[in-house]
Amino acid sequence: MPHRAAARTAKLASLPLGIAGRAVGSWGRRLAGQHSEERDAELSAKAAEQLFEVLGTLKGGAMKFGQVLSVFEAAIPDAYAAPYREALTKLQQEAPPMPTRQTRRVLAEQLGTAWTERFADFSDDPVASASIGQVHRAVWHDGRDVAVKVQYPGADEALRSDLRQLMRFQRLIQALVPGTEVKPLLTELADRMDEELDYRIEADHQRAFAAAFDGDPQFSVPRVVASSPKVMVTEWASGTPLSTVIADGSTARRNEAGRLLTEFLYSSPARAGRMHSDPHPGNFKLDADGRLGVIDFGAALRLPHGIPSGLGEIARLALESRPEELMTALREHRFVRPQAPVEAEDVLAYLAPFIEPLATPTFRFTRRWMQKQATRVGDARGSDFRTARSLNLPAEYLMIHRTAAGNTAILCQLEAEFAIRAIAERWIPGFARGGGMDH
Repeated sequence: MPHRAAARTAKLASLPLGIAGRAVGSWGRRLAGQHSEERDAELSAKAAEQLFEVLGTLKGGAMKFGQVLSVFEAAIPDAYAAPYREALTKLQQEAPPMPTRQTRRVLAEQLGTAWTERFADFSDDPVASASIGQVHRAVWHDGRDVAVKVQYPGADEALRSDLRQLMRFQRLIQALVPGTEVKPLLTELADRMDEELDYRIEADHQRAFAAAFDGDPQFSVPRVVASSPKVMVTEWASGTPLSTVIADGSTARRNEAGRLLTEFLYSSPARAGRMHSDPHPGNFKLDADGRLGVIDFGAALRLPHGIPSGLGEIARLALESRPEELMTALREHRFVRPQAPVEAEDVLAYLAPFIEPLATPTFRFTRRWMQKQATRVGDARGSDFRTARSLNLPAEYLMIHRTAAGNTAILCQLEAEFAIRAIAERWIPGFARGGGMDH
């Protein structure tokens, strides 16, 4: 992991500058008579290639940010999406590995100089590389297949440096992902940085989920075998990655994956007192027995009292088209800025499309539907854009909102259709109360 601040800053700076340079070059090709569609396709492909090369090589905060963006590629207009889809999907599971000698040094520091005796077998070749660490497959001394997660040396310094630098370039990066708010994503990553850097905290989260879903017929969470600040050993999770299901899965398989993903997201606060808050396809697998396997609990939100009932109440009132009561609830839970000049009917009109999946017994999520929402909210000339500026997202709801948005983005990648309203009625407090949802 390149860790010198000056070197990382220069490499990150090359991303927006390189894209801007190619945009200027495209004007020259336009003057030379090259068709705009051909020019835009070439520009998108080269920008996507650079995006993966820079963010993937740097790892740290740069790659973590890229992985977050990868979930929201469904919001990118189709004309530009294909190259980014391929490049960002790579960031979910791939990155250049660190040298074997360095990996073994970290293992010795964290598990002791005789660490090899704890394994019956250990593969030096990583099976996956993520933002702040890489995963190796091994066999524990008792014969269990295990995954060994090893943090990159200097990950903490690199993470802080990257997030500061990415914040400087947020407006230029915003152009890469229309419809996705870049600044809140970066702010949230910075706020949760220290927690994700300590694998002992992740291990505690995973133990809680594993206990809550032990023996569950729909979900599997690998047990934690051993943990330290920079190394974690868990049972191996087999299955088909969700990214493969998105690319090649049958309609029935994609529908079931979407249902399981949503059921896990919304049931876990009630069952485990936590919400898995890193929804991207690399963290979920479909087992041979049809269960959803869940991994990577580095980002988990503690919700000891479950999902706040205010969210369910707001969704229900919007669905029932009760604007005045909706505004009262929004103000009570601080979702509307004080003295904001906004009308109740305008807020209802803004929220109604987001609640659309809950209005019918089943709903089919599509990329086109998500692109439509992103365009609607991002159009500075429209009334929805002005309404959005009067709304507020309280800090305690930020992670829930981002996690739900990430889940929705994956559902749109899957193009899944299932009974999401029934899941909401079962697991979101306040949503089913009042009985007006069948109107």
